[in-house]
Amino acid sequence: MNILRGIRRKEKAITDINLMKKILQISKHITIAMCKENNPYLVTLSHGYDPDQHCLFFHCASEGKKIDILKENNIVWGQALIDKGYIQGSCDHLYATVQFRGKVGFLTDFDEKKQVLVNMIKKLDDNPEEVIEKQLTEKSINRVNIGRIDIEFMSGKEAKEAVITF
Repeated sequence: MNILRGIRRKEKAITDINLMKKILQISKHITIAMCKENNPYLVTLSHGYDPDQHCLFFHCASEGKKIDILKENNIVWGQALIDKGYIQGSCDHLYATVQFRGKVGFLTDFDEKKQVLVNMIKKLDDNPEEVIEKQLTEKSINRVNIGRIDIEFMSGKEAKEAVITF
């Protein structure tokens, strides 16, 4: 598979690495695709992005279909999307998206898991300190699984204005 093919609509390409990183930081969720024995599987996840390590983090249970697949094949393809809305009467949609390829590993260090969870809660919750205090117990941190996607490739695409007008 040639992932470096490039996009057909060059005017929509995002070439600024910092803009792609910003999209990964501010998007509310990511969707990742994985595959086992030629059977694709897709899942949408809340996430955190670390621009310094250029990786994404997500939390999940310690068992299940996603874990079974990732144990066998840890390569994923994913997308972060900022939906800027449908343009009424134009049959067009505005968006910014980042596609990425990466390898998934799982954290085992307690303090690292806790910090990732704190960062994710601060990103997503309106009252993060209360959630952190009530829910981040030693038991809950030990029980949760934290996946780390080390990004190997990414590209971006953005529709800033309507293409079709009537």
